[in-house]
Amino acid sequence: MEEEKKVDQSLLAKDISSKIPIEFLEYFLVKPMDKIKVKKEFSKPVPTTGKAKKDKDGVKAIDYDKVETEVKEVDSDYREGIVLKVPYNYQQWMKEENQRAMPIEVGDYIIYRDAAAKFFDLIKDTQLIKHFDITGKKTA
Repeated sequence: MEEEKKVDQSLLAKDISSKIPIEFLEYFLVKPMDKIKVKKEFSKPVPTTGKAKKDKDGVKAIDYDKVETEVKEVDSDYREGIVLKVPYNYQQWMKEENQRAMPIEVGDYIIYRDAAAKFFDLIKDTQLIKHFDITGKKTA
């Protein structure tokens, strides 16, 4: 069921792309998908005693001898998005020099570092991504 949904969104992306009257020089226009959740371990020190004790120099301090590890579900540093527009420079670069590079086209699902994206407020719910900030392309 999820694959059918992605295929439909890919076709929708191609349809939307043809209706966007803007061409981009260096940025991919991307529709970001929902944030990806990942499980990460977090360690925190556990005090051996509840109160601070004075040491031989008169400094109050709490001793920490143990460490607890807790697993939390957090947002990933990476995000998935659907390409709505491919930049002109990338198209030219692919034609002229890099036939061996991974082609990225309108409708492809890409993975990119979320912090590298810039929100593009001229088109609702879109982001701009440079070619070098794309980590990979999702395959079926």
